[in-house]
Amino acid sequence: MLKRPRRNRKSPIIRDMIQETHVSSANLIFPLFIIDGENQKSEVKSMPGIFRYSIDNLLREVESCLKLGLKAFDLFPAVEESLKDKYATESYREGTLYLRAIEAVKTNFPEACVVTDVAMDPYSSDGHDGIVKDGEILNDETLEVLGKMALAHAQSGADIIAPSDMMDGRIGYIREILDSNGYTDVSLMSYTAKYASAYYGPFRDALGSAPKKGDKKTYQMNPANSREALIEAQLDMEEGADFLMVKPGLPYLDIIKLLHDNFDLPIAAYNVSGEYAMLKAAIANGWLSEAVIMETILSFRRAGATSILTYHAKEVIEKGWVK
Repeated sequence: MLKRPRRNRKSPIIRDMIQETHVSSANLIFPLFIIDGENQKSEVKSMPGIFRYSIDNLLREVESCLKLGLKAFDLFPAVEESLKDKYATESYREGTLYLRAIEAVKTNFPEACVVTDVAMDPYSSDGHDGIVKDGEILNDETLEVLGKMALAHAQSGADIIAPSDMMDGRIGYIREILDSNGYTDVSLMSYTAKYASAYYGPFRDALGSAPKKGDKKTYQMNPANSREALIEAQLDMEEGADFLMVKPGLPYLDIIKLLHDNFDLPIAAYNVSGEYAMLKAAIANGWLSEAVIMETILSFRRAGATSILTYHAKEVIEKGWVK
């Protein structure tokens, strides 16, 4: 045989020499959960190794990550039920937990890249990403709330604002508000193809943000559809998005590749809570080895994602799998 592909696999040096796909700490964004209080740190039961932090402990965690070379963080607030209402007013009220957390991170660690989540569900008494009226999610009325939220995030120091609500037209609406208020340098990472997935359970447990009634299928995408993602991506690009995101990640590698092949914008993948919990449970039970973690993260890069939001971010650097 003249062709023997195994010759290029015969040693670690040669395998490393011809490796096509690489992951570095620069590709990773670490999602962090925030709770009110002082010196608070509580583990999310369905996500072993992942915690909710009060702001003082959040700063300690960010500092620890920065020392490892992990520099990008996506913040998510756990809001007390008593502060929630139908219009998510707590999301943009001056002095609220989330805004204080953003400001604290940027003040103490200006070199950190802070990504913020724009959606009503953590603050909504209905648990939905939009205003609910007679069982319907009101699209255009919701945009006003999202715009106020995004502006408050920018004023608090956000580097990248990530609207995760899936309302039509929200990227253009938010971009106009940011630009008209002088925040032209604040980036938008759009949740472009966010699917109505069953993989979000542990995240909703962490924040208490599950819908009180109904589901999110009138605004999140049908898992059976792929070409619809092209429509969403085209609109987001035209409206001023700087990144296009696919969520969840692992079951939608084809969508990541689809957007990567059709658009010149950077593609982000969200390796969501259910994917994390699934691997952790299998590893804890001895059904899989820890090698599946890097295999999973590599799959996002191979599909075309340049940014990966993953709860494994700190772990893979600490273990020396990523530098």
